[in-house]
Amino acid sequence: MDFSLTPEHDALRRRYRTFVDEQIIPLESDPANYDAHENIAPEALVTVQAKAKEAGLWAPQMPVERGGLGLNRQGMAACYEEMNRSIFGPVCFNCAAPDDGNMFILNRVAREDQKQKWLQPIIDGAVRSSFVMTEPAPGGGSDPGMIQTKAERRDNKWIVSGRKWFITGAGVASHFILIARTSDDSRKGLTAFLFHKDQPGWKITRRIPIMGPEEHGGHCEIEFDGLEISDNDRLMAVGDGLKLTQIRLGTARLTHCMRWLGLAKRSLEIAQSYISTREGFGVKLAERESVQLQVGAAAMEIEIGRLLTMRAAWTLDQGDKARKEVSMAKVHVADALHKAVDTAIQLNGARGYSKDTVLEWIYRYARQARLVDGASEVHKMVLNRFYAAEGADFWRWGV
Repeated sequence: MDFSLTPEHDALRRRYRTFVDEQIIPLESDPANYDAHENIAPEALVTVQAKAKEAGLWAPQMPVERGGLGLNRQGMAACYEEMNRSIFGPVCFNCAAPDDGNMFILNRVAREDQKQKWLQPIIDGAVRSSFVMTEPAPGGGSDPGMIQTKAERRDNKWIVSGRKWFITGAGVASHFILIARTSDDSRKGLTAFLFHKDQPGWKITRRIPIMGPEEHGGHCEIEFDGLEISDNDRLMAVGDGLKLTQIRLGTARLTHCMRWLGLAKRSLEIAQSYISTREGFGVKLAERESVQLQVGAAAMEIEIGRLLTMRAAWTLDQGDKARKEVSMAKVHVADALHKAVDTAIQLNGARGYSKDTVLEWIYRYARQARLVDGASEVHKMVLNRFYAAEGADFWRWGV
């Protein structure tokens, strides 16, 4: 396992860092650049996305032939980390959830005609997208096997009924990937479908208020009442919905980690800048041992998270599902992000708790990290199952 970047990937990483420093981070200090939900305002986003395209930094995770840069997961890990040193960063390069995961799965499993219709507009930035899976109790959340939204086949169409919630980005999405139940089979009972926002038979019943800042389009509750989907817009085979979900979430969970590491590093950057100049009782904060211990511990947790993330990326690039590696990264990086920003706020004092820095934004955002794409407890259960099955081989070296 060699985690060294290729010269090309490292050069690209440096370009992302420079762009973020010069074009995106300065936007954070102007309230006019925020929308009502504390993300980058649409007008500012359009401007910076145009600059990103002009700089050749657009959609790096997508194939070159579709307008991307063709990065593998290791290259993505290095570049995504740089992007999210700004709270606005990933969406400026078309690397934000849920579009990021949706582009990945469509590129991986969709037919060529489906890619042209449903994928290419997302890559181009012409539309936003959403992944419609989770449901209110007693429906499916971390356990897709509990999904109750139904799709019933009638001739060459599927009729959808049911409810979904916490559907990220639904408020602004045009293209949707829906996971619905098509049979009672425990493994082959779910199927994936594609639908457009203008199709009748569904509606957003509310945009769910959340504690933290939101992605564009929020987290919505959706009701289906007779949505008709052509069988031509079915994604993969009937009964492959669970398989599609597992394929999508593996990389999607890891890209969360890649981005969160950027936020964690930015938190420590803000803290380091402050403690290097702030004095108390005749001594700079950075010179106090208690402060050094806090910063050193947070920096170490970030580095452990980077290694776990890069190992999982490397494992995925070898063609492995990397379920164990992704779960370990997901649990640790979520904790590392919280520790980093909590430490930074503590060291900045009242300044950190105020809106004079982006630390309070990151702090609220960080709390969801232990919940999204599988709660930390679920991933620990996954790791326990691996350990129970593998024993000492849980820690085997790759050969």
